[in-house]
Amino acid sequence: MSVDIAHPAAEIWRIIADFGQDPRWRAGVTTMAPDPPGPVVPGTTTDEVISFHGRAYRTGGQVTRVVPGTEFAWRMTSGIDAEGERSVVPLAEDRCRVTLRLRVGLSGLHRLRAPLLRRALRRKYQEDLRRLSDLVTTRT
Repeated sequence: MSVDIAHPAAEIWRIIADFGQDPRWRAGVTTMAPDPPGPVVPGTTTDEVISFHGRAYRTGGQVTRVVPGTEFAWRMTSGIDAEGERSVVPLAEDRCRVTLRLRVGLSGLHRLRAPLLRRALRRKYQEDLRRLSDLVTTRT
């Protein structure tokens, strides 16, 4: 899921590459504790509490790859089977494209709910990207 934001890529990177900023723009995230704090580096771990569909979930994660200023990849280490990426690509001096990717592994009966989960996660990511855009455009 991607969105173009009228803001410099470097400034967007500072937000999306710092998990400590997630509660400001990711709906439902009540706690996000990265270790070490600050910009992601390979091996950064996270302890997250997120509310989704009326339930709170606690997950652990780890950053697996970082291309500074551009993209990073992560995977869940506890809670659910998921992995994803965040990236920012400059389109102009004051405009960039932000992309969030997520892959969730479902097993057993949960696989039957995959279409519903896919739609719900797509809506959530759209909302998160809108909140990110609103966050940076109202700060200026």
